[in-house]
Amino acid sequence: MEPLLSGIRILDFTTLLPGPFATWILSELGAEVLRVESHTRMDMARLAPPYVDRQGTVSCMHAFLNRNKKSIALDLKYDESIAIIRRLIAEQGYDVVIEQFRPGAMDRLGLSYETLSKVDPALIYCSITGYGQTGPLRDRAGHDINYLSMAGVMSYSGSPETGPCLMGIQVADVGSGSNNAAIGILAAVIGRMKTGKGQHIDVSMTDGMFPYHVVSGLGCLVGAAEPAFATEILNGGSLYGFYETGDGRYLSFGGLEPQFLSAFLQALGLGEYIARLMDPDISDELKERVTAVIRSKTLSHWMQVFEGVDACVEPVLSVLEATSSGHAKARGIVVEVPGPDGHPIRQVAAPIKFSGYEPAYERSGPALGQDTAEVLTSLGLSGSDIADLKSKGIIGGV
Repeated sequence: MEPLLSGIRILDFTTLLPGPFATWILSELGAEVLRVESHTRMDMARLAPPYVDRQGTVSCMHAFLNRNKKSIALDLKYDESIAIIRRLIAEQGYDVVIEQFRPGAMDRLGLSYETLSKVDPALIYCSITGYGQTGPLRDRAGHDINYLSMAGVMSYSGSPETGPCLMGIQVADVGSGSNNAAIGILAAVIGRMKTGKGQHIDVSMTDGMFPYHVVSGLGCLVGAAEPAFATEILNGGSLYGFYETGDGRYLSFGGLEPQFLSAFLQALGLGEYIARLMDPDISDELKERVTAVIRSKTLSHWMQVFEGVDACVEPVLSVLEATSSGHAKARGIVVEVPGPDGHPIRQVAAPIKFSGYEPAYERSGPALGQDTAEVLTSLGLSGSDIADLKSKGIIGGV
């Protein structure tokens, strides 16, 4: 099958998580991604344990995030490296650039959108930052926890007793930064098909979290009270939530609709409360009863009880339990991919299913600069040219 994004060639200057996850999405859809990496300043994602090779040197995180991508090792402080980038855009059809340096960094390297768009006016250039290319925080450092805080998300995500809760995943990095970068690039590609022109995409991970307030938070913009801990239907202000079982596991209940709520209470032996659900005075009492009943039995017991009950009740699974579940097996969530030493490694599959396209899992994340010689040869450089660049420290990985 021809890849869905066949012909889209991306120069990826990003590291860590947001940018690499964005280009992972696009690579899974068939775009050709060439990572432009420094051999003097290692991407920390390459170093994060655990490791997938027998030598214990290749990070599991890197092997997944950079699946099917290529890698060229360049020191961007050299003019020769900048010339190589310009030639890749002008001669090799790399028509998308993605970077996540602080504002102004690419400009100082001679790789700004304004500069590179003169090489190719159809260039699409995406910048991912914490706070955007403009505004008073543009130069400020940050991480996922900071973006969630600045966007107001953590003001009502948690409990009155403990305050804000730490997320187990990077919601702003991926849910905002990665996804909006991928969406923005795809939208710009469609726009270019109509106009022939490229553009600069400014993705702020903080900005991208504001629309996530749509259910509980945006009401305050039109006069409603601001949400707080456990005041909303979805953040602890209702029966919607997690309940500890007798063996220290957890059960999730997401039944907002009356039919699911009624089925839930009936299964717990609390059917007498169904007729009183609209009475606000029983809210705390009912939650205490539900908590006590669920805590009286094991998770296994409750899963048997709810197996045939349509009530939006599911167990809180560990990662290994989730990836080996019947659902995961039926949906092909885990695939085997050729690892760095030739042995297959288990990774998560591309999550979107298409009737006319299936991703190819050709290799896990490449070694640093693994494709440097191939890329430079495609530009017409000879073996001696490449060796000279290597000896000067301009390139690596050859």
